[in-house]
Amino acid sequence: METIRVALADDNVLLREGMSRLVAANDEFELVGTASDLPELLSLIEQQAPDVVITDIRMPPTGSDEGIRAAAWLREHRPGTGVVVLSQYTAPGYALALLEHGSAGRAYLLKERVASVEELSRAVRTVASGGSVIDPLVVDELVRSRSHPQASSLELLTPRESQILAEMAQGKSNAAIAAALSVSERAVEKHTNSIFAKLGLSEEKDVNRRVKAVLLFLSRGETT
Repeated sequence: METIRVALADDNVLLREGMSRLVAANDEFELVGTASDLPELLSLIEQQAPDVVITDIRMPPTGSDEGIRAAAWLREHRPGTGVVVLSQYTAPGYALALLEHGSAGRAYLLKERVASVEELSRAVRTVASGGSVIDPLVVDELVRSRSHPQASSLELLTPRESQILAEMAQGKSNAAIAAALSVSERAVEKHTNSIFAKLGLSEEKDVNRRVKAVLLFLSRGETT
């Protein structure tokens, strides 16, 4: 198996060192460097071209959403690089932002649940191969919100609707989905509206409902 090159970013020196040891101890991974803020992380990425970036969600300079911004930068400049965002927040807003343009090669994990080496290693391997991992607690929080149905609503989808949702999870537009499945864009739009209706997302803004649908899709254990 080819070694996965990993870059790590966290402004907490103890957490950064601890995570560094976890990564370095795994024979499958090569730790190419660490960073303590967003500019340092982007510089490290440009210098070392890692396969996967593990990043805290909040770091200097603003301490707000640097991990999400790093993922967005990578999607634009190095789309083949996987990202594992570590967070202490179960509120799904950050996960929605991370997946806004597709879930491929993206993971959102809660720090408190990344205690085992295997949990982190699995996430790194998954995003390196283009898959997705979303912490179940984040999905649970989304499902509990009053504006959202239970994940079991996925069982209401037809095989074609499930297929379209799987394509949607890759960040594809309706036109791209139509091309991939050799159907008309109008047909995709019809199925998409049906998906949103069955999942109780008809009143949501388009971006939010697409991403929320994808979150529920991923909660079923699917990957893109």
